[in-house]
Amino acid sequence: MIDHISVGVSDLDRSARFYEAALAALGLARLVTRPRTVGFGKAYPEFWINLRDGMLPVAPESGVHICLRAKSTAEVDSFHAAALSAGGASDGAPGIRPHDRVRYYAAFITDPDGNRIEAVTFPAD
Repeated sequence: MIDHISVGVSDLDRSARFYEAALAALGLARLVTRPRTVGFGKAYPEFWINLRDGMLPVAPESGVHICLRAKSTAEVDSFHAAALSAGGASDGAPGIRPHDRVRYYAAFITDPDGNRIEAVTFPAD
């Protein structure tokens, strides 16, 4: 249903380096580079970062987050570790999240601008 998503960033070069590291763990690579935007994906750009002049940090209470599908718990772990190493912050360590209808494995990070990004997989066991 969703073709692509984008997030605003205050420093395009810093954010491009951050997302190159974090998204590589999920099999996404930088595919498009333009003066004010960078697109990441597998076959086509699915995740965009866009420079927003004067952007303030995203408020933690905004409630907005983006969730990306991982193939395995190892990919979720790698995403979280890569994001932290690249200057992000943890917003929820990798682990099982049991809920009423579904059991899933996820990790949550915030990028340098405060955008909340989750990686999730649904382990069989």
